[in-house]
Amino acid sequence: MHFGTVLGGRAIQDVWIVPAGDQQSTEDERYSFHGTTIRFFDDGIGAWRSTWIEPIHGRVRKFIGRPSGDEMHLISTDGDPFLRWRFTEVGADHFVWLGEYSVDEGRTWILEEKMVATRR
Repeated sequence: MHFGTVLGGRAIQDVWIVPAGDQQSTEDERYSFHGTTIRFFDDGIGAWRSTWIEPIHGRVRKFIGRPSGDEMHLISTDGDPFLRWRFTEVGADHFVWLGEYSVDEGRTWILEEKMVATRR
């Protein structure tokens, strides 16, 4: 995984290759993917726009992100199920990312993934 600024510092991109090239492939295709997210702050709506692109599985999801307390919540309602990505415990060199989904249009959320990220 790699996170960095792009487009002259106007956006943030992360690139995912799972499993990493030096790790053994998994037999379960759900856990193998190559994808990227581009995020930028849109002054017109006062929120972050984010798009996830995953070519291997033909997935594209659009998210809108806003602060919620001391967390950042990015929510996608353009597919089934709804998705929510939460960035928590954000520090200068780390954050926790929670991937959740909802089958009841966002009334309740089910944790699917948790990632603790640290800058190298």
